[in-house]
Amino acid sequence: MSDLIKLLPDHIANQIAAGEVVQRPASVVKELIENAIDSGATKIQLIAKDGGKTLVQVIDNGCGMSDIDARMCFERHATSKIQSADDLFHLQTKGFRGEAMASISAVSHVELKTKLVDKELGTKVIIEGSKVISQEPCSCASGTSVSVKNLFFNIPARRNFLGSNTTEYKHVLNEFLRVALVHHDITFTFHHNGDLIYNLPQSGLRQRIVHIYGKNYNNRLVPVNEETDIFKVTGFVTKPEFSRSSRDQMFLFVNNRYFKDRYFNHAIQQAFEGMIPSNKFPAYFLYFEVPTESIDVNVHPTKTEIKFENRQEIYSILRSSIKQALGKFNVAPTIDFNQESSFDIPALKKGERIRVPEIKVNPNFNPFDTVKVTQNSGFSSSRKSEIKPNPSEWENFYEGAKNEVSSQQNQLNLNTDEVILPSKMDSENDFDNIINEKAPYQLHQKYIISPIKTGFIMIDQYRAHSRILFDELMANWSDDNIKSQQLLFPEEFELSATEMVYLNELRPQLIKIGFDIKIFENKKVKVTAVPTYIEHQSAKQVIEELLNNFKENSIEEDADFKTICIRTFANAKAIKKGTNLTVAEMQNLIDELFACANPQISPNGKKIMLTYHLDDIIKKFN
Repeated sequence: MSDLIKLLPDHIANQIAAGEVVQRPASVVKELIENAIDSGATKIQLIAKDGGKTLVQVIDNGCGMSDIDARMCFERHATSKIQSADDLFHLQTKGFRGEAMASISAVSHVELKTKLVDKELGTKVIIEGSKVISQEPCSCASGTSVSVKNLFFNIPARRNFLGSNTTEYKHVLNEFLRVALVHHDITFTFHHNGDLIYNLPQSGLRQRIVHIYGKNYNNRLVPVNEETDIFKVTGFVTKPEFSRSSRDQMFLFVNNRYFKDRYFNHAIQQAFEGMIPSNKFPAYFLYFEVPTESIDVNVHPTKTEIKFENRQEIYSILRSSIKQALGKFNVAPTIDFNQESSFDIPALKKGERIRVPEIKVNPNFNPFDTVKVTQNSGFSSSRKSEIKPNPSEWENFYEGAKNEVSSQQNQLNLNTDEVILPSKMDSENDFDNIINEKAPYQLHQKYIISPIKTGFIMIDQYRAHSRILFDELMANWSDDNIKSQQLLFPEEFELSATEMVYLNELRPQLIKIGFDIKIFENKKVKVTAVPTYIEHQSAKQVIEELLNNFKENSIEEDADFKTICIRTFANAKAIKKGTNLTVAEMQNLIDELFACANPQISPNGKKIMLTYHLDDIIKKFN
């Protein structure tokens, strides 16, 4: 029997290796920019076309390469970053595997131009599918320019599995931001299809974040700074009120390298516990500095998964440092949310002096003398007769309670923009329900407690109303009956480059359902009309929420677009936590909730109610 095992040809081996290193155009962007950074560049340009499928070009002003290095960089396992295995545990550079250029050139058309600073001429190398087409001297600027064209031209199956141009552009943009956020001392520019997306000058970290996400971001950032013997963490987290529905602004870096880690993400979430809703996520930009020998970055070909030697200790320090930062800048909530206003001490007016309180004591006061109480007693009273209970005062007690309930209901019903719930009961029935032990009542203006035979149920009022509105809109939604409402005062605001990608993609569909959106100066948006479903809500808030929902849910067909829009509108219009409800409104909410097809789960997939059985409650007292 003849031998079966044979060595693969180099071009096939390179294509197999390319499958690990080059997954999509964004992988090419990552590898080329990291090489540019390792070259000592202070200016890096990224140029892409059609989401990087047609062209990815990176130009830097780094050290450049000699004629031999320009050719050697395309060989497998060729690198200038490490010399021995020990160097893997003391890495100070990014591209050290020596497979990037070889893998990229195996599945694309590559043109490399490079020149050393002290040379007059540079070198131009052209490679197609691992085959060197030409290498010759050329005139070019100092540094290196790499153009990668027609990615996966020789592997049609891989190219067919790439996403649309918009999808690939999103991934390219994410890779660009991951590098730009950590290297704020480098000037970056990014062009896509001829449009300037980002022009980021050298700056501090805070300025770099603001340049990327807009001027409004400056007031959202809370600095984090903690240094221990194990590691050092610096950076920023956003204030709790600016938490987001998507995870696209959660960045972790270690030794100037981006990485992903659910364990540390959980530590950050724990630091915000009690300050943000469970379905929201804080944005953060955190930078770790650890000894290079205490981490292993060679776990995954993309180098985004890293092993830490002191994993548990870093978790605890990270969580406490963020809590401390939030508390230091008075971001954390106080214990007493509803402070009694009568205890507030008013500020002194100009020229007013502090008056020492005077205490007057009646030396003739006898605490056992309950027959007569005069004005000169130890406490103030306008009654001089004997204190006796008056039965007639108790007869009208409930009458006063009725009037108070009716007054409170009328006062709440004035604010019809906040709570739009049909009312089935009048004030007399409201009072009857209050003294009825089965009437619902509100807990912390967030939950509704409703007694049942076996115990009671606790309902999240916001989620319940979202479910009711979602089912109502879903049943009545039709492209023919969608009406648009012109805004008296158009709203203007800025979006990030990532959000603009989604807005440009979805704008035709958003206009179809009633939005009037104009885009100018690349990132500025002007909204002059909205669907009547959300006429009382902020257009900016609704659009941002829509874009966040679209980020987390791919739109394959119009049905998906419809569902996401209705869910967003329902969430925007639902009564918020902290809204007072009358007994009639609570009962109405419960009735309409149980009329829904799925009253247990909100449109976002969260629980709406919890059931507490009397037997379980009794056991807790035993």
